[in-house]
Amino acid sequence: MAWTINNGKLYFNSVLYTGNGSTQSITGVGFQPDWVWYKSRSDAYNNGLFDIVRGVDKFLSSNSSGEESTISGIASFNSDGFTVGSDAGSNGSSKTFVGWSWLAAGTAPSNTYVVKVVSDSGNKYRFDDFGTSAVTLEISEGGTFTFDQSDSSNSGHPLRFSTTSNGTHGGGSEYTTGVTTNGTPGNAGAYTRITVAASAPTLYYYCTQHSGMGGQANTPTTNSFSNFAGSIQSNISPNTTSGFSIVSYTGTGSTATVGHSLGTAPSMMIIKARSFSEDWLVYHQSLGNTHAINLNLTNAASSSVNYWQNTTPSSSVFYIGANDKCNKSSATYVAYCFAEKQGFSKFGSYVGNGSSTDGTFVYTGFLPAFIMFKSPTTTGGWEIHDNKRDPFNVSSKRLFPNLSNAEATENYVDFNSQGFKFRTNDANGNTNATSYIYMAFAENPFTSSAGTPVTAR
Repeated sequence: MAWTINNGKLYFNSVLYTGNGSTQSITGVGFQPDWVWYKSRSDAYNNGLFDIVRGVDKFLSSNSSGEESTISGIASFNSDGFTVGSDAGSNGSSKTFVGWSWLAAGTAPSNTYVVKVVSDSGNKYRFDDFGTSAVTLEISEGGTFTFDQSDSSNSGHPLRFSTTSNGTHGGGSEYTTGVTTNGTPGNAGAYTRITVAASAPTLYYYCTQHSGMGGQANTPTTNSFSNFAGSIQSNISPNTTSGFSIVSYTGTGSTATVGHSLGTAPSMMIIKARSFSEDWLVYHQSLGNTHAINLNLTNAASSSVNYWQNTTPSSSVFYIGANDKCNKSSATYVAYCFAEKQGFSKFGSYVGNGSSTDGTFVYTGFLPAFIMFKSPTTTGGWEIHDNKRDPFNVSSKRLFPNLSNAEATENYVDFNSQGFKFRTNDANGNTNATSYIYMAFAENPFTSSAGTPVTAR
């Protein structure tokens, strides 16, 4: 089977550090992360989750239902890691920490929008046949965005940019920095393309010939861009190679679809309300499209058509119902979407055998660098193990996404070349006849002599 990831550490990595109570740069990640999840090992501080799409200083905690807040947890994402601020939960003096980092888009994005002109209280621009016209766009700094005006409806409607709403019709002038054009709107090959400059101002797209057709184009420093695949406009930072996409969106309070741009269906999604307090919601392919589970709680999975509309995610969108955890009207959300990639990631299930001497073996097809698991059928906590806190077997150092607790120690699990094997009958991971779900990421794919990963089953 074809595969593209030779070194998992280019897309996921863990680092250990000791806090200094001030600002410090944490290096050794190997890439500039787009999502960082940190946890104090030595003390009872909240888990901290930060990502590039929401903004580097925007804090959410996996052990809390609390709304998004702004703290000095992370100050920046850097070329080889991240900088932590003065917050005790990320950098308390002499406290020990672990930071788990994932790469999403990673670099400045490139995207093409198909432009059509429709009659909507006068002529308006519409992108990718989305149901709303004259939308507010997100086109991030450094990205290149092509507005394809080949459709015949564009005839006589050249799309351009300005720093003034409605451009020349609003008393402004055309913005030309990084902008190129080609052909005649309404004819094959016609486009307007912009490479968004560093520190670019808020822009407005408009028609040079007619007033009132366009809208606003924000230029954030997020390596993200607007996506119109779903019924809800989303803002995304996707990596199709590693199968990870960060998605932000605003809820409608009714059934909807949200675009993720992974090109294949997500195997797991972790969703959190940003603008109000609400539990985390997790979709996992092993639970199917009728069930969900909470990341911040110990409860078993529950069923409702209002989670996922009883519909499995597609290669372009995921489905949400009228549930406040994923789709309250006018509330903002973030979704971390993962598609399984052979030799790098696995999102599966297993059944515990209850043995503390010959525990359950879970086949992933690679040597894990990170695992997180939880029983969806019983009350019990989530648990995380990684190969940085325990570089050699046994992996005994336990952290808990649903708790602020410091690291606990117990002879727990071995990381093997093809998966992981339990050394405990602890309820969190290996109770007899109990089902569990998990997510796992590889450091290096386990390969055959032919150079292809063993097929995960």
